[in-house]
Amino acid sequence: MTTPSITLPEAQSRSQEVNPQRIGRSAQEFESLLIAQMLRAARSSSGGGWLGSGDDQAGQSMVELGEEHLAQLLAARGGLGLARLITESLGDSGRQTGEGV
Repeated sequence: MTTPSITLPEAQSRSQEVNPQRIGRSAQEFESLLIAQMLRAARSSSGGGWLGSGDDQAGQSMVELGEEHLAQLLAARGGLGLARLITESLGDSGRQTGEGV
């Protein structure tokens, strides 16, 4: 079994190609992480948690999972609008450098 050989310049050009779906997915994941971090900061600054003292380890884990899921849903529905801005910005920079989008 042989593997197809690829030269270094080919590999570099392939890795630098603009892929709109990958950019959009990465931007959405970034926004989701940012929203989740904001929710964690809000919970920790409130002195305990959304549902009480937060001393229960299982309850704290469930709240963290809920925050992550909420962040993913918010980002998937537009969230703060950061994913759209990032996608548009990176898409524009790809067009300006002459790469196809």
